Amino acid sequence: MTIDTETVQRERLKSRSGAESTSLVRAELPRWAPWAVFAGSLVLVGGLLAITGFSIGLFVVGSVVLYAVVTYALSRVVEGGRKATDRLVTIVVTSAFAVALIPLISVLVTVIGNGIARFDAEFFSSSMRGVVGEGGGAYHAIMGTLIITGLAAVMSIPIGLLTAVYLVEYGGRTRLSKAITFFVDVMTGIPSIVAGLFAFALFALFFGPGVRMGFAGAVALSVLMIPVVVRATEEMLKIVPNELREAAYALGTPKWRTIVKIVIPTSIAGIASGVTLAVARVIGETAPLLIIAGLTTSVNLNPFDGRMATLPVFSYTSYAAPGVPRDPYIDRAWAAALVLIIIVLLLNLVARLIARLFAPKTR
Repeated sequence: MTIDTETVQRERLKSRSGAESTSLVRAELPRWAPWAVFAGSLVLVGGLLAITGFSIGLFVVGSVVLYAVVTYALSRVVEGGRKATDRLVTIVVTSAFAVALIPLISVLVTVIGNGIARFDAEFFSSSMRGVVGEGGGAYHAIMGTLIITGLAAVMSIPIGLLTAVYLVEYGGRTRLSKAITFFVDVMTGIPSIVAGLFAFALFALFFGPGVRMGFAGAVALSVLMIPVVVRATEEMLKIVPNELREAAYALGTPKWRTIVKIVIPTSIAGIASGVTLAVARVIGETAPLLIIAGLTTSVNLNPFDGRMATLPVFSYTSYAAPGVPRDPYIDRAWAAALVLIIIVLLLNLVARLIARLFAPKTR
């Protein structure tokens, strides 16, 4: 009986490769293990705090810390150091994300819970003229906010967009572009009340120190809005690949047409998001509008004549200086804040719709 030496060698190689492959595979924790550890951490920390004195903050922090430590130790023993580190980092990132959501959820729950009481038809259809105590609404403030913010957007968006186009497409490293960039950076960080004082001083030169008008409030908001539009648009234009510009130039397309037909449509999604961010930045400003637009209880739809109410000022005055009884004024303040949040939400939806409709087609 003869033995095939090649067959023996093949079997030895298979056995060796099988042993090496099994040695490279490490055990893993079952899928239910992290959840069991998390539940055990909650029970253990909750039991200890029930004896010593319960606190929600200590309960959450203690449970997360204990869960991270126990999970890391178990994973290091069973799965090795690399997998244990990966699990620990995942826990830290997830915990940071949850902590970041707490203020947002808290604000939404608080505003909705307190503002829903006056979220009725009267609040959207009537003003505060002649109203003392219960009743009344914020129709005059809602219209004032939409008019002033709309005027600010009409002034700020073209200026900011054209400025960003100049900085990216034409300015290069010239002194003028550097100066514009410097002043845009400075304007981004100015306090909102400074913009209100600037608008007041500007219009007081022409109309006197007692000037109050909605258009002046729009100018104050545009001072805050323009640098945000410039910075957001500039960053979006910079990420457009140069190959697209070069391809258009190679076909003999003028530069202005390349910008209008290629560059801006390619970055329209980011530009729309930046404009929405700029509008959301100014729509809730109180200080500049309190200085230059003032407050009124009547409906005024003419931004060039007289005081004009806005939602931020309406909410602030209703909460800071309520009348008697106090509760109706507080309810109207919370309802105005809820309307502001809804307006910002609708603006974000409009920005997403614009981005989807005007984004370049890939198919």
